[in-house]
Amino acid sequence: MEQISSKKPTRARYGMLALVFVNVAISYLDRTNIGVAASALGKDLHLSKIELGYILSAFGWAYAALQIPGGLIADRFGPRILYAFCLITWSIVTLAHVLVRGIASLFFLRLATGTLEAPSYPINNRVVTSWFPDNERASAIAMYVSGQFIGLAFLSPILAIVQVYAGWQGLFIGTGLVGLIWGIVWYLFYRDPLDSPNVNQAELDYIEEGGGLFRVKDRTKAQANLWRWSNVKHIFSSRTLWGVYIGQFAVNATLWFFLTWFPTYLVEYRHLGFIKSGYLASVPFLAACAGLLLSGFLSDRLVKQGKSVSMARKAPIIVGLLLSVSIVGANYTNDTALVIFFLSLAFFGSGMALISWVFVSILSPKELIGLTGGVFNFMGNLASIVVPIVIGYLVQGGDFKPALVFIGALGLIGACSYIFLVGKIERVVIPDTTNLLFVSNQK
Repeated sequence: MEQISSKKPTRARYGMLALVFVNVAISYLDRTNIGVAASALGKDLHLSKIELGYILSAFGWAYAALQIPGGLIADRFGPRILYAFCLITWSIVTLAHVLVRGIASLFFLRLATGTLEAPSYPINNRVVTSWFPDNERASAIAMYVSGQFIGLAFLSPILAIVQVYAGWQGLFIGTGLVGLIWGIVWYLFYRDPLDSPNVNQAELDYIEEGGGLFRVKDRTKAQANLWRWSNVKHIFSSRTLWGVYIGQFAVNATLWFFLTWFPTYLVEYRHLGFIKSGYLASVPFLAACAGLLLSGFLSDRLVKQGKSVSMARKAPIIVGLLLSVSIVGANYTNDTALVIFFLSLAFFGSGMALISWVFVSILSPKELIGLTGGVFNFMGNLASIVVPIVIGYLVQGGDFKPALVFIGALGLIGACSYIFLVGKIERVVIPDTTNLLFVSNQK
């Protein structure tokens, strides 16, 4: 397509970012709707807490397992077609939830949802890496990731009301229809930088000179190299990356508590009414959004001020993970306001740490952004399997205190991982015939 001619750079990248923001919000609606419906579903299907834990983890089994293939698919196919396909198909699966009659069919549908959402975050990272220069990338990541919190903060009360008046079936119908419609909107409006009619050469130059990767040459040849096991081996062999992987598992542990067991915690353990719990549940999500945006803009500001990449990117994540430990404070009060305060502070910290996706852009070879993002997201999303199941066992006696201690301990482990394993970030050359570069840590 012919691009706009002007000496002043256009700002088309922000329009593309807005589209990704909505994608993220919808994807998290379809991840958390099962958490909102969990209490009613558990009663209707006669599920124990342990069985419910496995249901809540089912999404994660497929989602985590398919992150590496999802990353490879994101590198091979364009975001426009692939994201539209994923949005429409996982929304159809969401609609199919109304047909469940037992644990087997429900588990299968959650697996299918995780399967179809698997490429989403590698695609998000590819879009941001293509459309944004290095010094704007943490802010861009923070803005699109905030979609999961802003969407859930404002829609949690609505989801609770829908469930009260339309049942859990109405909940899945509503969230499924929203995604189905938006998949079509995404296909109609998204374009890569070189294909967009709204971007001019000045903006393309600004993005490319700042490190944006939209002009990848010899893509066909490069794609053939993606499937080599040596590439995966390199991505798993870095001490720095292992520090980031462990940290991401800890960040996602807090996130998945809020996405799965949090509504049940408020209703069954804190004995709050369902609609009231829906309104109170929005507060931690707003706090997480605030932490995420603060961290992203602060991190980019430090980079622009000339601070080291290691300090500018790692410090907000470490502080955030340490703050997430405060979730344990909710065990020591029966005051609802204080409970929400401790949970909100912990989720604020978890939100700060979610700019960790910026390390994918920093550490990825140019041709392996999707693969690196897939491995990173696979390791982090193991928490989506482990956390719901472990909590299911911990709370089977009706006491959530051990579950909050478990989440707090993981936050502390994540902070230690960034402090002691993730050192100074430096780019090194991997001995490989493809001459691809990979970033690792050299002490």
